[in-house]
Amino acid sequence: ARAAREGTQTRVYGSKPGSYGAGLQAMIDERLWADKSDLAEAYLTWGSYAYGGTSEGAADRAGFEARLRQTEAIVQNQDNREHDILDSDDYYQFEGGAAAAVSSLQGRDRPIYHNDHSRPERPVIRTLEDEIGRVVRARVVNPKWIEGVKRHGYKGAFEMAATVDYLFAFAATTGAVKGHHFDLVEAAFLEDDATREFIAAHNAPALREIAERLAEAIDRGLWLPRSNSARARVAALADGGALP
Repeated sequence: ARAAREGTQTRVYGSKPGSYGAGLQAMIDERLWADKSDLAEAYLTWGSYAYGGTSEGAADRAGFEARLRQTEAIVQNQDNREHDILDSDDYYQFEGGAAAAVSSLQGRDRPIYHNDHSRPERPVIRTLEDEIGRVVRARVVNPKWIEGVKRHGYKGAFEMAATVDYLFAFAATTGAVKGHHFDLVEAAFLEDDATREFIAAHNAPALREIAERLAEAIDRGLWLPRSNSARARVAALADGGALP
């Protein structure tokens, strides 16, 4: 009875003791999912260990699901500006994973907020969609950032590919990535001759990976390119061929 009572009161859940993550990275990287419900299931499986009281990582899937069924909003607070939501897999795994799980359990999407607490005296509340749009424009497709990472050669091209992966992962787990976000990234990384040629010269696998991820977004219905030329360019580069 005590265990059952504590289970209904638990508010802190995480991964199994000794492990880390939300179970989504391998599924996204290896394309091991059919739809968002598969990603939700991975999050529920990995994150359903209770902490607090007498629980030190006890499996409690029922309690975890009960909490998520009561969720009215998903909130991620970020207390620094040393990085952003599109340069780490942690954000999409936990924030996106929680959103996918709540959507799966409740049968509807809930609001998602990504809050800026880098200045505690002046916190800024943004929707995840607004935060993604801000990061895409301020960093990802910003010519100054692109020119900066080019100075790092192979690693710079790798960072570009990783950014596309994280954008795709948020599209897979939430409804916060819109078509114009993908359009901007494709135009900056693939349509722009200088940037595309830089990636091809310094890290050819990264160029193909970017195109493959964008092609996957199209195939899964996460992105409808704004032009036929963008679609053709993505398809050609994903196949490792020359541009049409």
